[in-house]
Amino acid sequence: MATRSRTTFQKRQKELARIEKRRDKEARKAQRKQAAAEAERLGIALPDESEEPEAPPEDGAPTGSESE
Repeated sequence: MATRSRTTFQKRQKELARIEKRRDKEARKAQRKQAAAEAERLGIALPDESEEPEAPPEDGAPTGSESE
């Protein structure tokens, strides 16, 4: 079986990496689902991960923390 080419080995390595990445993603999804269920059971609101925190205005307006 030593006649396999290098590309076949690389393809197998890529396939294994994809499988591992998929497993990790499924585990993170299950963990988030479990945390959400636990929070719901306790009556705690979890922040939505899709929402990004508001960034300060970029127009150069002073924010009050700058001293001149």
